[in-house]
Amino acid sequence: MFEQLVGNDRVKRLLMRTLESGRLPGALLFTGEEGVGKKLFAVELARALNCPKPKNNQGCGECGPCKRAANFNYPSASEAEEFKGIIWSDHPDLGLVVAPKRLLVVEQMRQIEREANFRPYEGKARFFLVEDADKLNDPSANALLKVLEEPPDTSHIILMTSRPAMLLPTILSRCQMIRFAPVTPEEIENFLVKNKLASPAEARVRARVARGSLGRAIGQDFEEFSSRRKSMLRVLEALATGKDQMQLLKSSEELNSAQQKEEYEVRLDVLEALIRDAWMLGLKAPSEGVANIDLLPQLQTIGNQIESWRPARWISQIEELREQLVVNINRKAATDALFLTMASATQPPPKRRFLIK
Repeated sequence: MFEQLVGNDRVKRLLMRTLESGRLPGALLFTGEEGVGKKLFAVELARALNCPKPKNNQGCGECGPCKRAANFNYPSASEAEEFKGIIWSDHPDLGLVVAPKRLLVVEQMRQIEREANFRPYEGKARFFLVEDADKLNDPSANALLKVLEEPPDTSHIILMTSRPAMLLPTILSRCQMIRFAPVTPEEIENFLVKNKLASPAEARVRARVARGSLGRAIGQDFEEFSSRRKSMLRVLEALATGKDQMQLLKSSEELNSAQQKEEYEVRLDVLEALIRDAWMLGLKAPSEGVANIDLLPQLQTIGNQIESWRPARWISQIEELREQLVVNINRKAATDALFLTMASATQPPPKRRFLIK
């Protein structure tokens, strides 16, 4: 039931009104930060229409069909080829597609089109969830358009993405978009403590650094995160003084080591979060807004050391590097250059002058 899901009360009310009206669109687009619960909400919609004994137009969550709907039969890593098809749940009217590698493929969309034209096997409607819909390329998107243009009355397709701007306009125009907001730190913290997933102190930190993503807060290994953050804090301390270039080069080497290869962008996320916290504290903002609240003394010291324009430039430089990652650049050389350039900046960027005619 929607009441059991964390956060996004506005979306809950919207979907409940839609279910009460009996006019659920054939194509929906769920957009929002990774881990805010888009897939959980989609499964609840499927339960609502396929539950034999719904309560207040929602799935009861207790009957066989409701329980089976949440269990997706993901292939094992050795069956990677199976990811190119529909991943069915234990309920025969609920399927999911995920990108086998970097992209969603044409065959997956053709399978959705084919299956969507079958009548429901057990419930009242069939549901097809498309995870990371931004991974549709032109061929797979065009294949999906065929069913989005005229979806059968008994089938519903729900696209989910954190990057809706990556979708083709033709896809966007055929879906009703529902925007999911980040889950508040208080909601995440209460969930973690209530379900005994973390101690109160740890839950407070997890909730703040999760950036509105409940999934990130739950799935994060806190020891690994703490190690990651400790490493990036050394970078920030070296940037603040601008004197310890050896530490910056050492951190760059660590960031680009084979062991950390898969964590490269994750560590950049951590560094940006630390920069923002120090920036806020340097501007005398309330500490309640600091994500890394357990590092408040260290971040306050750094914030007092740096001019207010430097964090803004640092974040801009990190984002410029991210844009370069889409091409095959030498990450080690690029990271060395990034850290040294960030540390050496001693003058604020020139102010733009506008000619008023």
